[in-house]
Amino acid sequence: MSSPFLDLVSGRRSVRRFLDRPVEREKILACLEAARLAPSAENAQPWRFLVVDDPAIREKLSAKAFTGIYAMTKFAARAPVLILICCRVRIRTHWIGKQIQGVAFQLIDIGIAGEHIALQAQELGLGTCWIGWFNQRRTRKIFKIPRQYKIVCLMALGYAEPREDRGKKRKSLEEITWFNRIGN
Repeated sequence: MSSPFLDLVSGRRSVRRFLDRPVEREKILACLEAARLAPSAENAQPWRFLVVDDPAIREKLSAKAFTGIYAMTKFAARAPVLILICCRVRIRTHWIGKQIQGVAFQLIDIGIAGEHIALQAQELGLGTCWIGWFNQRRTRKIFKIPRQYKIVCLMALGYAEPREDRGKKRKSLEEITWFNRIGN
């Protein structure tokens, strides 16, 4: 089975090598619009996005966020855009949901919004990479992020260096799906 959406999803990959080419503001805004339209628990829309596309500010951020034990993600410093994906904390419905269900619904919401960014970027010919490994304390300090927001992750965004498509290693549907009962 093939469809334009499945083609888009199968073409999306994590990009770790970016071209030294700025990303047009319209394309960044299109990605953020896709995230804005994401669903969220109780329509809380807990996401906030801080876009860093100024080279000097991006360099300052990279020097603080991707050093020491976080050096394995220093490739992100070469992305022309870094998006800090933040979550508003202390939303009553999220707190209640966490207490009753044991699920951090706001993190699910952030994941949906972030993947909307990644898929919109793919459609626009851009590459992305989710970054969870960075110095959060130093990043908060650079931007003076208030306590009511938590930086959940960063998203590297830009034009990908061309590379050979090696395909995706994914488990088959039979390995990950059950119908009507656990097990086959």
